[in-house]
Amino acid sequence: MVDFKTLVQQRRSHRRFTDETVSGDDVKLLLRAALMSPTSKGLRVWQFVVIDDKTDLVRLSEVKSMGCSFVAGAPLVVAVLGDDKEDDCWVEDGSIAAFAMQLQAEDLGLGSCWVQIRGRATADGESSEELVRGILDIPSHLRVLCLVAFGHAADERKPQDEERLKWEQVHVK
Repeated sequence: MVDFKTLVQQRRSHRRFTDETVSGDDVKLLLRAALMSPTSKGLRVWQFVVIDDKTDLVRLSEVKSMGCSFVAGAPLVVAVLGDDKEDDCWVEDGSIAAFAMQLQAEDLGLGSCWVQIRGRATADGESSEELVRGILDIPSHLRVLCLVAFGHAADERKPQDEERLKWEQVHVK
């Protein structure tokens, strides 16, 4: 692993992936990162659904009006779920877990991209969350926060440009 400063600078969203599958060992490390992520009050009420079935990936790529089509070409997607009745911080906890997986992916040399599901809809107004729930047979008590696509990146992205950091948005009191 490179140092954390470099890892954060290099992590970029990738929406194009090669056909190479993500190894079982790498999948386990991605999920390990999520399961080790901090949660409010240590409740750990998130759940994760791992999807590598091409038919399901194509169906998932159609659950939003924009920003989701690339999911069809991803070899692996993880749906991040939470129980809003058990934990009022389910969105925050799931977000931390999703990003922990993305950092782990970067460390493994994999690309990743977050797909927002909560609060999104198709062009016809259908709830993206309900569509994902139906495709993945998710119980009604669980909410769908996001999908995170993973794979071997088929494109190269430059690291974040230090010169573009918006330090003026940091306020010290």
